[in-house]
Amino acid sequence: MSNLHRIAGEAVAAAVRRGVTVATAESLTAGMVTAMLADTPGASAMLRGGVVSYSNTVKRDVLHVSQELLDAVGSVDGEVAAAMAEGARSACGADLAVSTTGVAGPDEHDGKPVGTVYIGVATAQGSSSYPYSFEGTRAEIRALACEAALERLQEALASIGYRE
Repeated sequence: MSNLHRIAGEAVAAAVRRGVTVATAESLTAGMVTAMLADTPGASAMLRGGVVSYSNTVKRDVLHVSQELLDAVGSVDGEVAAAMAEGARSACGADLAVSTTGVAGPDEHDGKPVGTVYIGVATAQGSSSYPYSFEGTRAEIRALACEAALERLQEALASIGYRE
């Protein structure tokens, strides 16, 4: 079993135990996080859905990331990651959402160097983001971003606690 599958399995189990539903919004990982969760038996009890928002028009039109924000900072930014997560949480009717945006390479994007990644997390209490700087090939950076997103999902689930 891969490390990604192990972490995803732990996240699915935690969400199911807590009765928490989850959604995703993925740019650079293009569905990897959702796929890892869906590979886990029991995922249907917690996974509401996900949005692959590779283009800014999808970030704007589906996830409701403001065009002004995208124009000001580009797509690879912590505020954008947080807004993407909130958009996915709302669109999918989930308790919690996680998002990914970043630069996998081979070239920089929006003035951000290869390996720059932001993971967003949104709950009913609000949204936040976490910056990362990874090294490696395009595939390695995407896998590291997926792992980081799953780890942030685990942390968010732990902080939600059990439902009454």
